[in-house]
Amino acid sequence: MKALSLAVRILGVLMLLMGLLWVGQGFGIIRWPADSFMIDMRPWVWRGAILALVGLALIWISRRMK
Repeated sequence: MKALSLAVRILGVLMLLMGLLWVGQGFGIIRWPADSFMIDMRPWVWRGAILALVGLALIWISRRMK
């Protein structure tokens, strides 16, 4: 159970970070990579926010699995 909890937590952290990157790119705050098709595209703000929330939920679930 400990290995599963760790795997879920790692996945949650990765999803949270990727979601925040997408939000930053969607708002035009993060302009990396410079040729990204996601920069200043508002749909990526919503997609990133949803992904970040799912990541937070996975982190919360993993902490309760102990």
